[in-house]
Amino acid sequence: MARPEVSGCRPGAPDKIEPADRDAYSVEAFARAHSLSVAMFYKLRAQGLAPTCFKVGTRTLISREAAARWRAAREQAAAAEERERRIVRKPDKQSAR
Repeated sequence: MARPEVSGCRPGAPDKIEPADRDAYSVEAFARAHSLSVAMFYKLRAQGLAPTCFKVGTRTLISREAAARWRAAREQAAAAEERERRIVRKPDKQSAR
C-alpha cells in the first residue's frame, strides 16, 4: 500500500457514506460493517452462507435488503443451534451402565 503522502489519502479515513445510508455494499464495506474479514466473507460464500450478491461491471455488490435478509437468516440459524444444544443433554451416569 502506498504511503499517504504519496497517494494523497489519509490512513484510516472514514467512508463519507454511513453504512445505514448505503443502497449497496461492496464486499469490503459489507465485511467491515458486519465485523468480518474479507476472507471470512468468501469462506461463507463458498459454504453457501453469504448474502446474495450482484455484479455491476466487475464490482460485486450486496444490496441493503440482501444484507438484512442475511442477518435475519444468521440469527435464526444461531437460535436453532442454541435450541438444539439445549435439547441434547449429557447422558446420566446410571443409564450409561
